[in-house]
Amino acid sequence: MSVEELLRELAPVGRVRGGGYYRQPFTAAESELRAWFAEAARARRLVLEADIFGNLMAWWPVDSGPASADRPGVLTGSHLDSVLDGGAYDGPLGVVSAFAALDLLRERGFAPARPLGVAAFVEEEGSRFGLACLGSRLATGAVGWARARELRDADGVFLPDAMESAGLHPEEPTTSPEQIGAELRARLACYVELHVEQGRDLVHRDAAVGLGSGIWPHGRYRFEFAGEANHAGTTRMEDRHDPMLTYAMTALAANKQARLVGARATFGRIEVTPNGTNAVPSRVTGWLDARAADADALARLVAGVERQARERADRDGTAMTVTPESVSGEVAFDAELAARIGTGRDWPLIPTAAGHDAGILSGAGIPSAMLFVRNPTGVSHSPAEHAELADCQLGVQALADTLERLAS
Repeated sequence: MSVEELLRELAPVGRVRGGGYYRQPFTAAESELRAWFAEAARARRLVLEADIFGNLMAWWPVDSGPASADRPGVLTGSHLDSVLDGGAYDGPLGVVSAFAALDLLRERGFAPARPLGVAAFVEEEGSRFGLACLGSRLATGAVGWARARELRDADGVFLPDAMESAGLHPEEPTTSPEQIGAELRARLACYVELHVEQGRDLVHRDAAVGLGSGIWPHGRYRFEFAGEANHAGTTRMEDRHDPMLTYAMTALAANKQARLVGARATFGRIEVTPNGTNAVPSRVTGWLDARAADADALARLVAGVERQARERADRDGTAMTVTPESVSGEVAFDAELAARIGTGRDWPLIPTAAGHDAGILSGAGIPSAMLFVRNPTGVSHSPAEHAELADCQLGVQALADTLERLAS
């Protein structure tokens, strides 16, 4: 099937009025996507696997035998979940392109010398349980089940309960996170992820496809501001201990600090208690997404925001705590793998400030690479996210060519 047909199959799933997508992990929409993935694997006579965490892999085996540790495979794919009101391409483009690339290879008569697999990792966005790339972190042992099972969503639902409600039945791993990671490393020769670009680098370069050089370090930090609830009408301004003021100044400080050093800082989520129109709040919680070109720059950015926030809290008579929830270090993709993929191609080498499962696998010691497909507007995490069909088709060809090189 073509990438156009595959994208069309997914288009209705989780779509809401206004054109955006709510494909949260372990919900009805994601269950439908998992069923679609399984059917796509069966239609291609692939060997379907699901680990205890909910990650899916579908293997095109060698000589019809299972993928095995003594013949490491080449894995591609991405994720199927979305941010709240997200776009159609972030994640799913990598999965449908993987299936389309395998179809193209079969049309070419290609016979892989090592297993070829398509993966769909769960909760890549971290939009429900707060930890980005949760599925790939669990699969590589970067995060253990002991920590993951304590994660809760905004409604207080624990991760295992959410998985149970989706029909998954999570089990306690019988091996340590280190052993889980070692087993995956033994099975994989490399991982290649195709993704829609979440910026305009390829637009400026007039290129349809790019090769990733690395990922900026980034993190999510929970800022909690505690104050004193009071009446909005009877409490004099000078008598207030208003955590919303502290938060507001912190959001402005984050914007200024990021602009000064060419970094990224965003407060995109906020919770207020008691959240009443006529009440001074007692507590405000905001989540900072911070990204920078290197680890030192990221540390300085977050420290600068925190410093200004504490100074403002002292003036407002409020209290503040900062908790890192999800922090990913800088990723430099495997240079040897990139050279093998890119030799003879005119694909530009570009970095990204967005996090990806490829970064987690790379950090776990699995040689990894990324291919990016041009995004004409650069908009992502939005219903306006887009990629032209012609560019998507070129992406499939690029991925097929890459897989053919790596699995020959």
